[in-house]
Formats: sequence, C-alpha cells, structure tokens
Amino acid sequence: MLGKTTHTDQLDAFRPRLDELVFNQHELVRLAEEIDWQWIEDQLADYSAETGRPSVPIRTMVGMLLLKHLFDESDESVLDRWVENPYWQYFTGEQFFQHRPPFDSTDFPKFRRRIGEQGMEKVLSLSVKLHPRAAQEKEVQIDPTVQEKAITARRPPFLPIPSYKKRS
Repeated sequence: MLGKTTHTDQLDAFRPRLDELVFNQHELVRLAEEIDWQWIEDQLADYSAETGRPSVPIRTMVGMLLLKHLFDESDESVLDRWVENPYWQYFTGEQFFQHRPPFDSTDFPKFRRRIGEQGMEKVLSLSVKLHPRAAQEKEVQIDPTVQEKAITARRPPFLPIPSYKKRS
C-alpha cells in the first residue's frame, strides 16, 4: 500500500519546524523546491500494492536515494547522517526535526527491487528534468551500478564526550 506524506500547518510547541530552522538559500533547500515531487510520486505509485502495510512515502525514499548518490553514502550511513542534518530532513519532505531515521536500511533494497529497472529509470529521468540542457549533450556519464557499497566499518552514532577530572 502506498505510504503518504502527512503535511500539517499546525504548530507544535515542542518540535521545531524545519522550514523555520533551515536557511532558505541553502543548495538542498533550493533543490528540494525545484524537484517535481508530485510527478515522481505519480510515476512510482503504480509499483505499490492496493492492500497491506503502508510503504515508506515515495518522496522520502527517492529523496534518500538522491542524497545517497549526491554525497556518496552507503545505505546505513545516509540514514545516520539524515538524523543529524536538518537540511537532509527538509529535502526528504519532513516538516519537523526528527531524532530517528524514518525507516530501516533494509528498506532500500526492497524499494529498489519493487520499482525495478523501469522505476529507477524514472528516478533518473527526474534529474534529467532538472537539467534539460545536460540531457542534450552528446555524451553523458552515468554509473549504471546498483550494487551496494562493501563498507564494514560504521561511524559511531555519537562522538564520545571527553571526561575532565578536577586537578588537586
């Protein structure tokens, strides 16, 4: 079943809204405004079943895939960095700052399998729609691999806080 992104204009006194937190001229904020998210959601909606557990919203998944490739991250590290970065959260359609990842890293391969090669071509065509002049070039270099990175070492989820002892 297709997951929906919920949008509300209601304020929450205990959670900061991302549109008030981020700088509106930041490159990811501007890119998020340029992307036709509704178009990609319409294109990929056919790959979801009518019944069952709701999937992760398409904007969230496609946004994460774009961030993953823009910043050369692995499936796990893109989720770790997403929690730390309000610009990444804004880019993927969140309204409020989140303290937990929106899904597990195992959902990436499930999503890629579900939409298949045709769906990934639609995600690629999204970037072509953003840069129509680049699409007219005679030669375009594309990395066709969909293989996951073989990264074994993970970054710690937090930096250790140094302990200071009082001097006598």
